[in-house]
Amino acid sequence: MKKRLISLMMAAVMAGSLAGCGGGAGADTTAPGTASGAESGTTEGTQTGTQAQDASGQSTIKWAMWDKDLTAYYKPLIEAFESGNPDIKVEMVDLGSSDYNTVLTTQLTGSGSGFDVVSIKDTPGYTTLVNKGILEPLDSYIEKAGVDLSGYKGLTDQIAVDGKLYELPFKSDFWVIYYNKDIFDKAGVEYPTNDMTFEQYDELAGRIANTEPGQEVYGSHYHTWRSTVQMFAMLDGKHTILDGKYDFLKPYYETILKEQEDGICQDYATLKTSNLHYSGAFSQGNIGMMNMGTWFISTLIEKVGSGEYADCANWAIVKYPHAEGVEPGSTAAQITSLAIPASAPNKDAAWKFMQFVCGEEGAKVLASTGNFPAIMTDDIASDVASTSGFPTDDASREALQTANLYLEMPVNAKSSEVEIVLNEAHDNIMTGNMTVDEGIADMEQKVAAVLGQ
Repeated sequence: MKKRLISLMMAAVMAGSLAGCGGGAGADTTAPGTASGAESGTTEGTQTGTQAQDASGQSTIKWAMWDKDLTAYYKPLIEAFESGNPDIKVEMVDLGSSDYNTVLTTQLTGSGSGFDVVSIKDTPGYTTLVNKGILEPLDSYIEKAGVDLSGYKGLTDQIAVDGKLYELPFKSDFWVIYYNKDIFDKAGVEYPTNDMTFEQYDELAGRIANTEPGQEVYGSHYHTWRSTVQMFAMLDGKHTILDGKYDFLKPYYETILKEQEDGICQDYATLKTSNLHYSGAFSQGNIGMMNMGTWFISTLIEKVGSGEYADCANWAIVKYPHAEGVEPGSTAAQITSLAIPASAPNKDAAWKFMQFVCGEEGAKVLASTGNFPAIMTDDIASDVASTSGFPTDDASREALQTANLYLEMPVNAKSSEVEIVLNEAHDNIMTGNMTVDEGIADMEQKVAAVLGQ
């Protein structure tokens, strides 16, 4: 799996460029929306792929996604597709990010959502939908259209369930460290490097922090996702989140809880209660470093360019911190995909849209917004490299050169259940409801029950 993921990103590495939701760990505080009912033109025959059309002969497909107003690539993708397909209109439905998987599953298992295409945020969400029989198998569509899957560099092999594909990736992201150069300059501290151990990262965060009331500067920032803590421990190539034994997480939790106690990072409970978006936190200009996926790059480019994020305009990136003895550039990877619900009213039009977004045409559009597409040709990689607004320093470009990439959550029939257990334990540890040892014991006991061990 690791080698196939590495090959997926190497085309981008050789071009020396990047940017990248969204993902599973995408943005997460937009209030969940409620999808409207099916389009009035929908007919019973649409379940077999017949398109519902209005009086003008135009089909409208509904696309479920999250963070519509924070994501730079949605509108350009739709505009490019509609310009070449005037008979199909794409309607976006923003379900919010914080509870996207739950809201999407609820609406798809109910009646009246009318979604034709849905964004897949992460592996647990994907496996939940597949297990419930909610998604349409894509194999017959792929075969009929003659889609060449080799462009995905083996990634589609990893997301197949029982030999069938239910999603196609259109975006691929990995984790880096974002930092605010102005904070380092003011503190007179050297910038982070592309070869930092986790211990060096922690030490650097302490050096730039300012705990004086009213003038707080946080050396580091950890969003409320479990991955912002747990992923540090997953990059040695020896562990995955499905291990069932989690003692290896202990030093990372202890370090970050100590940072929290010392005021080096913001309090988890406060972040949870305030529902502060990581983009909002970083944009305030008082965070020195933040671990986050490359999906945030396009947002920074857009918001800094518009003047909205003036307080963090002097931003840059470096490679993710690694454990002692682990190769620099080892980091976690995540994909964002599209799928067609089995209940989609307009399957033919939905598949046409998927082919565009997940293929080379969509990849070019995605690259033009500073994001990493799942299909990366030499031309597309060049487009990403020339994105206006991407940091011009050598370290930022070098940060794109990954060594080892690991899926945040391997595809597994039980992954969504394991995710629930780990999220609950993470919340209990970070809020102090459990000690680190108690939280780890809780993880191990409940995950063992889920996995039947």
